[in-house]
Amino acid sequence: MKKKLLSMLLVGVTAMSMLAGCGGSSEEPKKEETKTEATDGKEEKKDEKKELDVVNVAYMPNYASLWVVTTAKEKGYFEEQGIEVKMTKFDDGPTEIAAMESGSMDVAYIGPGAHTLAIQGNVDVFCFQQLGDADCVMGLKSHGVNSLEDLKGKKVAYASGTSSETILLRALDSVGLTMDDIEAYNMEVTNMPSAMISGSIDACAPWSPNTKVITDELGDDAQVFVSNADFSDIAADPASWVCMPEYAEKNKDLLVRFTKALYKAMDFGAKEENFEEVAGYVANETKTDVETAMGQTTDGAWITSEELLKGVEDGSIKGYYEIQQKNFLDNGKITEEAPVEDYVLFDIMTEAGK
Repeated sequence: MKKKLLSMLLVGVTAMSMLAGCGGSSEEPKKEETKTEATDGKEEKKDEKKELDVVNVAYMPNYASLWVVTTAKEKGYFEEQGIEVKMTKFDDGPTEIAAMESGSMDVAYIGPGAHTLAIQGNVDVFCFQQLGDADCVMGLKSHGVNSLEDLKGKKVAYASGTSSETILLRALDSVGLTMDDIEAYNMEVTNMPSAMISGSIDACAPWSPNTKVITDELGDDAQVFVSNADFSDIAADPASWVCMPEYAEKNKDLLVRFTKALYKAMDFGAKEENFEEVAGYVANETKTDVETAMGQTTDGAWITSEELLKGVEDGSIKGYYEIQQKNFLDNGKITEEAPVEDYVLFDIMTEAGK
């Protein structure tokens, strides 16, 4: 009996030990809970970081289009404003505007020629960037084109609705010619170098960097007759940032922040000692080399945000758009005048400077 009682006691002790072991293992989930709580805390901290507002940006592959926006992107100025930019290349302003109309792009840099669409109410200008000097009219000596007068009866390429057409019209008018006096060929500016090199055209009205491609390949045979600067007494060629009117209405704060980033980039990029660094950003975006980008640093009058804001305040920037509009009217590119304030959002520019 004593033996039986002792055996039962041993069994009981063993069972209690096993239960104690189970009790010890039951505390393990507490550690996992602690780990989960810590992980959740980290996730909450991650969630506290504000998501960046995405802006789809249309650009053209040249220094004039990119010197500000790539600087703002590469130096983190957009991120400082809570913005992530997604860049897409286009060949001209009208195509960019068509992309914004379709909803695939939010904002775009346009050259002087596409401003006809702003005047007609298709887009709003929310930031002036610079006066351009990237366009020119050039011809081939080997084809008997040694002056603007020699364009008469020649095959001349231009891009309709862009600054290419604008400068060609000015150049022809300066020597008493019209489009009816030449064999005008409407083509994309990016196709002009191959057309000139092959000899299928006699002259063209390209913009940078296509001008350099032509002169590098053809040397002295390709002669530049005029550029934007030659018409500075009668014309102003503003280049601008634009968006759809409805986008501006819904996203004013975002446009102000976007413009603030542009201003900071202007202040950096307008300094000559920073040209090479900015050219590196441009070359990286366009998949070219720094030397090519540096060759385009004379294509515009680069300004700081202070100069821009002063121009807004004293009315000189408004004057650029008024002169531009008058030239479009005189050339028949638009048929009706529109108040500059109807399509240029000076309030965005001013607020971004505060």
